[in-house]
Amino acid sequence: MTAYVVITREVTTNPDELAVYRQKAPVAREGHALTPVAFYGALQVLEGSPIEGAVILSFPTVEEARAWYDSPAYQEALAHRQAGCESRAFIVEGVDAK
Repeated sequence: MTAYVVITREVTTNPDELAVYRQKAPVAREGHALTPVAFYGALQVLEGSPIEGAVILSFPTVEEARAWYDSPAYQEALAHRQAGCESRAFIVEGVDAK
C-alpha cells in the first residue's frame, strides 16, 4: 500500500546547515522508488502553529519509505536538516483506492 513521508520545517535555525541538506538530500533519492508529491509549494496552515514549508514524498510501501529514511545517504543529509531547523517528519500509510 502506498505510503507518504511528510516533512515539515517549523523554523530555520541555521541556514548554512539547511544549504548543506539541500545539496545532500537529492543524492539520497538514488536507488529508491519515491515520487515527490509536494515540495515547498504555497501552503495554508489551517490548524496549529505556522510552518515555513512542507514536503510530501510518495513510496510504494511503508517499508520502502522507511528504507529510504534509514539509508546512510539520507541519514547523512538528515543530520544537516536537524542542525539547520526545527522540523517534523513522519510516515503515513495511504488508503486502498478500491
